[in-house]
Amino acid sequence: MRALRVVGITEGGDVVLEDPGRRERFTVPADEQLRAASRGDLTRLGQIAIELESQLRPREIQARIRAGASVEQVASAAGVPIQKIERFAYPVLLERSRTAEVAQRAHPVRGDGPDVRTLGDVVAHTFGLRGQEYAEAEWDSWKGEDGRWLVALSWRAGRSDNRAHWTFQPGAHGGTVTSVDEHASDLVEGLPARPLRPVGPVID
Repeated sequence: MRALRVVGITEGGDVVLEDPGRRERFTVPADEQLRAASRGDLTRLGQIAIELESQLRPREIQARIRAGASVEQVASAAGVPIQKIERFAYPVLLERSRTAEVAQRAHPVRGDGPDVRTLGDVVAHTFGLRGQEYAEAEWDSWKGEDGRWLVALSWRAGRSDNRAHWTFQPGAHGGTVTSVDEHASDLVEGLPARPLRPVGPVID
């Protein structure tokens, strides 16, 4: 790699570089990319690279991740490699993971008010009653279109993939969670797993 030195600026504002050994001169646009490089601002350089290559800006990438999209889904939509998305997705994925963790310490809302137990304790108890392995279940969270946090628990029972959803309202004493679907309600109420729907024969 040859070392160049700055020798001037053109009338159009471009930076003029010279190769001292060969006396060759080059021009480089004095744009944001050059300014970020001169500052050693790697974060801004990464943002510029995404803006040049991708159909999505970094802020849009993070908004999609916060709304529940995966890194792979956003990379596909942006038309760039996954590695280009991961830098911007990482802090948002941490936020989602942290919110899912905090929501497990919130109190499920019942008909007569919030439960004294936490969501994590209630769900673990129900899994125990069902003979299911709670440690294998996975928590996640994301922000809905209304700005509220949604919390999800995914688990497998036999051949069935299940998912329960709650809305999470942060607040004093851990906040509260409200069931969104039947799976969430059943877990909060300590009910047995719902039986699989029977599949009838197909008659032409």
